[in-house]
Amino acid sequence: MEKLTTQEEQAMQAIWKTGEGNIKLFLENMEMPQPPYTTLASTVKNLEKKGLLEARLVGNTYLYKPAISEEEYKKHFMSGVVKDYFDNSYKQLVNFFVEQKKLSSKELKDIIEMIEKGGKK
Repeated sequence: MEKLTTQEEQAMQAIWKTGEGNIKLFLENMEMPQPPYTTLASTVKNLEKKGLLEARLVGNTYLYKPAISEEEYKKHFMSGVVKDYFDNSYKQLVNFFVEQKKLSSKELKDIIEMIEKGGKK
């Protein structure tokens, strides 16, 4: 799976939020500023070509639904980020967020607790 563009990711966020729907419905579930209808329609067609969406014709309208879950995409995307930017080390990833002051000691303790419980929240 190739990395999505920002425009494609925004579209997929709206599609995951919506579930199955048409372009108009996806547009309604996008944050402002929303892209033009035709831009979103073109993006959705590209996502379908990439195999991330399934389409079916109902009457004269295409309905689309995700062919991949948000969780599957996150897993793939995050694995790539860790591999490409953190030498395949999740420890380096966490250290980066600590150094950038994006992760507090309480949050680190919560993470350690989650790890000790086997990943359950």
